Amino acid sequence: MRLGPQTLPFILRAPAPCRSSFPFNWRRSLPFSRNASTAAALKPEGASAPQYPTYDLSEKDHTRLRFQRNIGVSAHIDSGKTTLTERILYYTGRIRDIHEVRGRDNVGAKMDSMELEREKGITIQSAATFCDWVATDYKGNKEKYAINIIDTPGHVDFTIEVERALRVLDGAILVLCAVSGVQSQTTTVDRQMRRYNVPRISFINKMDRPGANPWRVINQIRTKLKIPAAAVQVPIGVEDELKGVVDLVRWKAIYHEGAKGQIVVESDEIPAEVLDFAKEKRRELIEQLADVDDEIGELLIMDEEPSTEQLTHAIRRATVGLKFSPVFMGSAVKNTSVQPLLDGVCAYLPNPSEAPATAHDTKLPAGSPPVPLVPAEAAPLVALAFKLEEGRFGQLTYMRVYQGSMKKGQFIHQVGSGNKKVKVPRLVRMHSNEMEDIEEIGPGEICAIFGVDCASGDTFTDGSSNYSMTSMFVPEPVISLALKPVGQEGPNFSRALGRFRKEDPTFRVHVDKESKETIISGMGELHLEIYVERMRREYGVECTTGKPRVAFRETITRPADFAYTHKKQTGGAGQFARVIGSFEPMEFDEETGKDIGFENQVMGGNIPNNYIPACEKGFYEALEKGSLSGNPVSGCRLVLKDGAFHSVDSSELAFRLAIMGAFREVYQNAKPVILEPIMTVEVVAPSEFQSAVIGGLNSRRGTIIDSEVREDEFTAIAEVALNDMFGYASFLRGQTQGKGEFSMEYKKHMPVMPDVQAELHAAYKATMPSAKK
Repeated sequence: MRLGPQTLPFILRAPAPCRSSFPFNWRRSLPFSRNASTAAALKPEGASAPQYPTYDLSEKDHTRLRFQRNIGVSAHIDSGKTTLTERILYYTGRIRDIHEVRGRDNVGAKMDSMELEREKGITIQSAATFCDWVATDYKGNKEKYAINIIDTPGHVDFTIEVERALRVLDGAILVLCAVSGVQSQTTTVDRQMRRYNVPRISFINKMDRPGANPWRVINQIRTKLKIPAAAVQVPIGVEDELKGVVDLVRWKAIYHEGAKGQIVVESDEIPAEVLDFAKEKRRELIEQLADVDDEIGELLIMDEEPSTEQLTHAIRRATVGLKFSPVFMGSAVKNTSVQPLLDGVCAYLPNPSEAPATAHDTKLPAGSPPVPLVPAEAAPLVALAFKLEEGRFGQLTYMRVYQGSMKKGQFIHQVGSGNKKVKVPRLVRMHSNEMEDIEEIGPGEICAIFGVDCASGDTFTDGSSNYSMTSMFVPEPVISLALKPVGQEGPNFSRALGRFRKEDPTFRVHVDKESKETIISGMGELHLEIYVERMRREYGVECTTGKPRVAFRETITRPADFAYTHKKQTGGAGQFARVIGSFEPMEFDEETGKDIGFENQVMGGNIPNNYIPACEKGFYEALEKGSLSGNPVSGCRLVLKDGAFHSVDSSELAFRLAIMGAFREVYQNAKPVILEPIMTVEVVAPSEFQSAVIGGLNSRRGTIIDSEVREDEFTAIAEVALNDMFGYASFLRGQTQGKGEFSMEYKKHMPVMPDVQAELHAAYKATMPSAKK
């Protein structure tokens, strides 16, 4: 069909794709055929969209994938993620004994393999493992499932570990504390799950603690995380009287016996003290599902009771469709209700064939429709490297295989680096820091390979395609430290920094041009402190650090026009370039993830096309250092409108210097301001210290956003400038007799106060040579 003028209004009026109230990435979820047909309809006649071979899942693929799960365990710090993973490994037979995170035996949890993790009692690196679980379905049948698990850190400083884990997983367990509920890092993890469209089941842990209130937590999931949720279990007993749970779907009472809760006892008799409450909560579960599932909605309208099978399938449909989160509850440390959670993972989270994955064909332009990937063994290999680690036998690369299979000794091609061909010398499956050698890995699996030099986010194929998968989101660092080795600098200093920078995309290293100091940047004080300590332990390099520096930025607040001529005459050919245009403020672009841009509007060849890239390079170079505080400039766009050149004296260097000169000349006319990182700070402390804590936050120029008072403790959420948060940990301990704790995460950059800007500007001028002042 030829598109005529009369059909254009119809296209422009066509309704936008329906978006559900749950704000997931609808663009990625659209069927490929629709994207392709739209692109084809808008192409000029004669052009055809590229045809990709399609691969159907074989019966063998269906059987294998049906019993495969790839899940992550994510939560706020100290919610019990690693403790829960330890129980999962024990009940699935992967470990012989249970060790606590801060246990008296000093062994530590299996997934906390690093010495620093066991000392500090926190997870620093995500750790992968695999296990088999014989799950009980809604009919009472038992089936064996293979589960890949990644245990992730809860501390905001190590958020990249959560980011890259969720990028390659099909589902997740969101762990919440029964007392604290939804906390600051819970919100961050929720945002990361939405970014990668990861379905989740929720597990309310620590039900044995005084003050445990799962119903308040479920309400917080609905209101704060904005996702429909309902309990699929009701606890039998409360706090230290917790005995088991009632399964609201299968309508059974589940108890745990044995020294470590390994014996699961099911009963059809629901205890009388919870019977009425369980009926009420089952009704609530059906009503919540009716809002997101048509079949249950119709049954509710007809006033019919859904069967166990209908209820199970509805929960699975809604969970996989990112519309609902079933809520389990228990206590990992008391070995209660972990096995039913594993049954829930198998029943409600998607298998690899139900989690859509797409890639981009690098032979096509950037805006081309994505290519759907199918987890079929017969399809060509597509795998994504999502994590690097320096192992005893060289670089260890964690990979997720999306399509095809990978064998030991096979040659694979690294997309995007000249299609480099590499051999897989060793293929392993990870169990924390232990490895199990394997000969082959299939689609939908997670594995690790040795001896392949690559970066995090690289795509590998078998050479028959040029598919590249999108990498994970990497947040910008917010804090910097000057680092100096004690004594003479040896080769291990640069070797350690090079390794850490390659492993962790949020860890940056650069040398200050003026002071010649080595500057390391990261996500927080703890983040950088851990790397300094690892340099001492793993490389024997003792370092001293300077005062932490905040990652200030500069930006412009109004447009500024320029007409700048760069002239320099020396013996022989000189330099000449004239540029005319404007610098203007630019908002952050969600699609490109950038807030700086270059726009070329030069007409008539007044500036030859071969000099335009030099103008762009000069602009980005000028943004590296603003004249207010010497920090990078963001939120700025250059519109190049006109110019002039000389046939002999003009060069790429001349135009690059012209743009840099123009930027320096008119920068003050654009009314620049200094921006500082603002952190969302969450403080939890006993209620008697509420006024002291809020007064302390106000004294640091904090803005209280929300506060919540529970029986014996309260939570305050505030936005505070990072520059005012140094030393807050010891300040809070002093105010609350050591009982208060806080966490913070980066939110945005905001302009500093005028007095702070004047102070920073004066300090920067004092460091400059007198000739440049």
